[in-house]
Amino acid sequence: MGKNKFLPLFAALAAACLFSMAAGPAGLSPEVMLNLRLPRTLAALAVGAALGLAGALFQGVLKNPLSDPYILGTSSGATVAAVFCFLAGIERTSPLFFLAVFAGAFGATFLSYWLARAAGRLSDAALVLAGVAVSAFLSAVVMLTLSAARERSLSLFYFVLGGLYAVEPGVLLFSGAIILVAAAFSAARWRALDAMSLGAEKAYHLGADPERERLVFFALACAATSAAVAMGGTIGFVGLMTPHIVRLISGPSARFLVPAAAVGGAALLTAADAAGRSLFPPSEIPAGVIMALAGAPFFMWLLWKNSRGRN
Repeated sequence: MGKNKFLPLFAALAAACLFSMAAGPAGLSPEVMLNLRLPRTLAALAVGAALGLAGALFQGVLKNPLSDPYILGTSSGATVAAVFCFLAGIERTSPLFFLAVFAGAFGATFLSYWLARAAGRLSDAALVLAGVAVSAFLSAVVMLTLSAARERSLSLFYFVLGGLYAVEPGVLLFSGAIILVAAAFSAARWRALDAMSLGAEKAYHLGADPERERLVFFALACAATSAAVAMGGTIGFVGLMTPHIVRLISGPSARFLVPAAAVGGAALLTAADAAGRSLFPPSEIPAGVIMALAGAPFFMWLLWKNSRGRN
């Protein structure tokens, strides 16, 4: 029965991959499909899976349906670190690059969490406001940096917008390996994530250490987000939308939700990237822009739904 839950997700994933391989103004030339579209499709799959996974982990461990790497500032922290690494000449295949990006993601996430806790009770509104404040500040840092580095600002600007234009094979392999490891560890700890989704007090009575588990899942989510940012820049709302959509198919248990969110995120971002190449050819719309156009109304709907639930 569990396997049957994933059939619609795998069907959507296959359809997104076919759409991605065929999308674009260059036709169906074998050379174009093999040399350009296949690496881009693989990158979209990896980035989408990472962001979907991170969103499921954040929503579960924080017990907050509005959590997402983009909203919490995780993606912004990783992007700031990546931009500084680019300007310093550090290659994306270097372990130092990933360590810096991971540190930026982890630091921004804990800053948002600390600000929300400092405001009193860790409510949905406090966490969202803290994340928005951290993201806005870090985005301003990025814009200031790009303004100062005008000779390289154009290429970095497209990176910040969130686009899967040219991902080197080494970057794809390195980041993909990190995402696979994070996904494997997350799937193996599904019982702890289910316990955390019930709240810290209930998790403690079920035998879990809430502080330790929070740290572990934050690290896994930040590792996946860092690998995604290294490949595709700042892409928002994949981690917000995907868990809510796939939960209708997989159910609330992390045993099925974690892998389902990874598969669903891969399908969603691959379709978004292909749509960006197809809407106004030969021009391209970055995948990050497509996801913002779809994700912002979804986020507003979630806010409205949650506010009605509290009234």
